[in-house]
Amino acid sequence: MRNLSQSANSEANAPAALYKQIKQLIQDRVRRGEWKPGDRIPSENNLVDTLGVSRMTVNRALRELTEQGTLVRLSGVGTFVAESKPQSTLLMIAQINDEVRARGHEYSHEILLQRREPAPGEVAAALGLTALASVFHVVVLHRENGLPVQLEDRFVNPKAAPAFIDQDFAQNLPSKYLLATVPAHEIEHVVDAVLPTPEQAKTLEIGAEACLSLTRRTWSSGVPVTFARFIHPGSRYRLGCRFQPADAQQHS
Repeated sequence: MRNLSQSANSEANAPAALYKQIKQLIQDRVRRGEWKPGDRIPSENNLVDTLGVSRMTVNRALRELTEQGTLVRLSGVGTFVAESKPQSTLLMIAQINDEVRARGHEYSHEILLQRREPAPGEVAAALGLTALASVFHVVVLHRENGLPVQLEDRFVNPKAAPAFIDQDFAQNLPSKYLLATVPAHEIEHVVDAVLPTPEQAKTLEIGAEACLSLTRRTWSSGVPVTFARFIHPGSRYRLGCRFQPADAQQHS
């Protein structure tokens, strides 16, 4: 690990930046497989000496990584990389083309928009960017047996995926490209019932019926990657999952 001390008073001036850098260093080592699930990482004292920062700064980084499920801390034993846990499909990133084909139906999609543009306020806030910062924007219409079932409106942070906008999404879906090139370490899903805008209703070939809106944000090693909203006609699509709770798995 590199020394994070930039000057004698750097920690006093930017304690938040230091603990976030330590979190990033640990997450990077886990992501690269240098520290595998079950491995014990260096002790708090070791990290303090190696990184040249205070115990308070290291403790905060380890505490937050433990709360986020990246690490497990055992009193009197040490700190370990957490074992990976199975997640439900609703919490994971499902691929609509695979879902449609798994039902034995025909899947198709159409790229309605693909460009770089200034980030609207909501998007800039969601991606942790300054107002009107440059973002990548794609809009995709997904069809099942020719019928629209999902309208995807996706914004991507150029710093996280600089080659995103140059891809041929007629051949490779945006979500598949991102999953293959930028690992998603954190995923946030929010589901709402909404009425489509007139433009959305026209694109989805529906009237003023209720729709399901799935809003997704993803992060890779703490860096915001994508902010996307998926609109599904309520009469054509359901969101759900089936999974086994961890406690039940231990007894299965």
